[in-house]
Parts: sequence; C-alpha cells; structure tokens
Amino acid sequence: MSDLKGIEYKRFEDIKHIREDGSEYWSARELGPALDYAKWENFAKVIKRAMIACENSGHSIPDDFPEVRKIVEAGVTTKPKKDYELSRYACYLIVQNGDPRKEVIALGQTYFAIQTYRQEVADHFNELDEDNRRLVVRGDIKQWNQMLAETAHNAGVITNEEFAIFQNAGYMGLYGGLDVDDIHTKKQLEVGQKILDYMGSTELIANLFRISQTEEKLRKDKIVGAETATSVHYNVGKEVRTAIEKIGGTMPEDLPTPEKSIQQIEKEQMQRLKNKAKKGKLMLDE
Repeated sequence: MSDLKGIEYKRFEDIKHIREDGSEYWSARELGPALDYAKWENFAKVIKRAMIACENSGHSIPDDFPEVRKIVEAGVTTKPKKDYELSRYACYLIVQNGDPRKEVIALGQTYFAIQTYRQEVADHFNELDEDNRRLVVRGDIKQWNQMLAETAHNAGVITNEEFAIFQNAGYMGLYGGLDVDDIHTKKQLEVGQKILDYMGSTELIANLFRISQTEEKLRKDKIVGAETATSVHYNVGKEVRTAIEKIGGTMPEDLPTPEKSIQQIEKEQMQRLKNKAKKGKLMLDE
C-alpha cells in the first residue's frame, strides 16, 4: 500500500466504531462525507441501492443496515435524525453502488475488502434464484469493468476507438469471433439495450472471468501499448472459451437470452422493497 493510499484509507479507519462486544460498524452519517457526498439525500439513494444488493445476496438488511435514531441540535431545540450502523459488508455494498467518478469510491472498494465481499456472496450464491444470481454477477461485472477500463487506460488504451477495439477483442475471443454488434444481433436486442443486461447467470459468470482475468494480467504483467493490451484481452477470452469447451459446457453464444433485463429485475426488487416500507418493515425515505 502506498503512503498516499495509506493516508486516504485512514479516513475510513478513523470513523470506524467498535461496540462493547467487539463488533465494528460505520455511521452512515459519517461515511457519506468521507465518500464526498455532501448531501444526505444523495447518499441515501446509494444506501437504498446497497440494501437491494444486500437482500439479493441473501443477507438480512436489518443485520447489515441497522437503523438508529440520533438526537441532534436544531436551533434552540433538538430532533431525532435517522442513521445506520453499517457493517463492513454494508459499507462495501455502498461503495460498489456509489458514483464511480469519485476517486474516493475506488479507494473505498479496496478498503472494504473486495475479496471478503466476494466470498460472502459466494457463500449464499447457490441459494439464490436465477434473477438474483444475475443481479449479483452483473453488479460484480460493473465493478470489474470499471477496474478494467482504468487498467487498460494505464496500459495505453486511450482513445474511444482504441477502447472499442479492445472491448470487442475480449468478446471475440470468448464468443468464437463474434463481436459486440454480432452478439447484440444474435440476442435480437433493440438499439440502446446492453448485451450484459440480457445474459443469464452462466453467461455473465463467463464474462466476469474474462474481465477480471484480463484486468489482473494487464496489471501484473505491466502490459504497455493498446495493441498488446487488445491482444491480451482476446487471448484471455479465448482461454475462457477453451476452458468451457474442455468441461463440456455450452458456448456463450448458444446460451438462452433471458426475457427480463437486469433493469426490469431491479425495478421489481425496488417495488418490493417499497411495498415492505409501506408496511412498516423498512424505513427507506427521509
């Protein structure tokens, strides 16, 4: 860890609380400013998305996002203010769903232990239905794609054209020569619909492996140059395809396209949480 990152990570360590029983938690009211969210209203939206991710992964929202009320001064009077005592897992889900344009969000993702998060998801993954599996893996892909884009940029994939070629290469390796447009057409998607949002969990997992392994190889091998990085992405995709062939799996392009998009599933999940809130089981609005 560099000294700079050590200083930045300290912002999260400094606001960590330890209960009498030794368990740790972070106050949402303190975490928001630490993640450069000036307004509670904006940060509360991120918390809501993290709550959905929490439930999708088989965890209990009340356990990881216990709600508390704190008395604060308001002029000459006092009033209760809603807060959450967030677990480390809850904090990770929050930074995963935060604004990727904020540099501190990436630092938060590292601090709140990506590997711990992934293991906890894996512990519950087999218990999930297909829709929730898709949501979990799609969330991972979103995060890894951000990391891959940054690593590719550092390797020399700079222009939009270079990045488009780089992205297509990974798909072509994994899909036996099909590029993004080909896959889009094969899935019979409309303009504006993203292919990742119309993949089942098995297809998403294959792409997650392609993306994460490419990011790691670019970084560890210190790849330099857009053409070399593009070649690496293609070869990793091809290796994943070969692995699927060896175990007798279905090729990604032959897997069925789900009827529901990721957005449709998320909308249904949000509506279900809102219905719970109306019944008094969850407090989502303030």
